[in-house]
Amino acid sequence: MTAEATLDRPLTGTLRIGPHTVQPPVVLAPMAGITNAPFRTLCREFSGGKGLFVSEMITTRALVERNEKTMQLIHFDATETPRSIQLYGVDPATVGRAVRMIVDEDLADHIDLNFGCPVPKVTRKGGGSALPYKRNLLREILREAVGNAGPLPVTIKMRKGIDDDHLTYLDAGRIAVDEGVTAVALHGRTAAQHYGGTADWDAIARLKEHVPEIPVLGNGDIWCAEDAMRMMRETGCDGVVVGRGCLGRPWLFGDLVAAFEGGGPSEASPARPHFGQVAVVMRRHAELLGQWLGDETRGVVDFRKHVPWYTKGFAVGSDLRRALATASSLAELDEHLGALDADQPWPAHADGPRGRTAPGKRVVLPDGWLDDPYACAALTEDAESDTSGG
Repeated sequence: MTAEATLDRPLTGTLRIGPHTVQPPVVLAPMAGITNAPFRTLCREFSGGKGLFVSEMITTRALVERNEKTMQLIHFDATETPRSIQLYGVDPATVGRAVRMIVDEDLADHIDLNFGCPVPKVTRKGGGSALPYKRNLLREILREAVGNAGPLPVTIKMRKGIDDDHLTYLDAGRIAVDEGVTAVALHGRTAAQHYGGTADWDAIARLKEHVPEIPVLGNGDIWCAEDAMRMMRETGCDGVVVGRGCLGRPWLFGDLVAAFEGGGPSEASPARPHFGQVAVVMRRHAELLGQWLGDETRGVVDFRKHVPWYTKGFAVGSDLRRALATASSLAELDEHLGALDADQPWPAHADGPRGRTAPGKRVVLPDGWLDDPYACAALTEDAESDTSGG
């Protein structure tokens, strides 16, 4: 589908994920260490609860072994509906057991599977964005997941492929349809690109044409609500997945709701807030983390990584920036935020890239991985090490 053919396509603003209606069709991408319960709470507050907010990625082996940290990560607030978990796994049997555990213990209402992680320590074991190259292994994992999911919808998130010479997304999309997957999300980059360059939205359009039976969601380079609307019109995709675009910008989900519903930004969710409004969100974010972790200091320390994203473009100064990045209590955070000019307007060019932006290098893969895309692949348990989203 060409951009010219879709520029005037009406946006329905509704996405169906199995029995769940997602309106507007906006999904928070799972990001390790970021999309925990406190961050999801912030995003939901700005959106008025509209949209779909996915957990951090959960390793299937850690889940079935009831790892203590993992069991905390799968906790959902009582107001989170539907409850959405993303799983990462490389062994079909373990994936099936994890999915069955989620169903039997009523741990979630929707399951997403990650095949997009480009991290070298994962791809060198054949996991993440390397795995869809092995078509039969991908099929086995999806069959186990869907077969054990019962009434829960199963979706997948993936990349275009390993590199431009080893694209997998069209084959993976067709396998997903064959195995009963409810929807697919495509990040328009290869593993080799990591987060560099420009996302290939044309690939999202091609996937939509290739698998018209199920919803296709687009991911990549959505930094503001206007980007989301443009992606849907240009690609014909059924919804958008927002990752790095909401780092330090949880109010983006309020902007997205306003854009899809035809209204402007509200006072509660300003599209381009002044710094005083940003500071209020920063303080609440840190406070929520402390409550979730059961320790104020741990919460403020965990919040430190968010400081550069929230303050990007504002006149903060190196000394105060360092102070904010080393605060260890809410009182310290309040003091440092109070020392800044709360009336600073939204900076020019503040809607651009955040988070990881460096291009990738050669993708590290298991020996002989590319020899035969249909050869059997047996992956070891250490392929399920800690990972980040893709």
